[in-house]
Amino acid sequence: MRHLSAILLLASLAAGGGSTAAEARLNVVATTSSMGMLARTVGGDQVKVTVLAPPDRDAHYLMAKPSMMVALRNADLLMAVGADLEIGWLPAALQGASNPKILPGTPGYFDGGAQLDLIEKGGAPDRSKGDVHPLGNPHYYLDPPRMAQLAGTLAVRMGKLAPAHAAQFEANASAFAKAVEARLPGWKQRAAGAPGVVFYHKDGNYLAALLNVPVLGYVEPLPGIPPTASSLKALVASLAGRKGVVIHTTFQPGDGPAFVTKNLGWTAQQLPLEVALDGDAAAYFSLIDKWVAAVASSRS
Repeated sequence: MRHLSAILLLASLAAGGGSTAAEARLNVVATTSSMGMLARTVGGDQVKVTVLAPPDRDAHYLMAKPSMMVALRNADLLMAVGADLEIGWLPAALQGASNPKILPGTPGYFDGGAQLDLIEKGGAPDRSKGDVHPLGNPHYYLDPPRMAQLAGTLAVRMGKLAPAHAAQFEANASAFAKAVEARLPGWKQRAAGAPGVVFYHKDGNYLAALLNVPVLGYVEPLPGIPPTASSLKALVASLAGRKGVVIHTTFQPGDGPAFVTKNLGWTAQQLPLEVALDGDAAAYFSLIDKWVAAVASSRS
């Protein structure tokens, strides 16, 4: 009987220890799946990650939902893209979550854009000029070197929240940065000599700059403003006689790109902007491969 009691006690302690280990993981909430990918890549098995924005939706235009508030209420760390990408819904979701640990200005709030040198900064918000981001273009997640830089910064932040695993976080971030560095020459070589690209929105600008490929225009006449017949005709007229490719994402309408390609004799490429909800570093590199291939297709 005593032997049985001892076994039960050991089993109880083991189960309790397993529960404690699971609970010790950082509960990370990421606004987008690219940020979720970075959290998993750096955090490894020491994080549990929840993503708020579906990857097939435009993160500019979501609505705060009760499910978001529940996830945020239990979070140890919130990772936002920043640069006002989530301005339309994240503040409301945070207010409803009532979690002081992850409010702006606390260690539990990680604003990715605030850690990086962003392009296209400046200008006051003005709806007549479209969906303007005075803090800079928030679509840096298509720029692998910037994401590698952000991984290093994230490792430091996670290390402060979970000091026992700081070395692991730093090692994971370093491995990601080395993987980016190893792939970068191939990406640049593949896109070398591409004559140019037309994006639907300014979401591909970081990648185009990284690859040294000119952006020839945008399907949107202004950021966030749908194209009109007259704006599309003006775009086509400005590109007459040039070679290029139109790239738009899976959640952006295809009518505008189809008009441009039909009138210029180009091709259009439709790609996801984000990795899947549970995407890892390999999925991220595969996504970048697809975007590089699409940019490079403008040579044909």
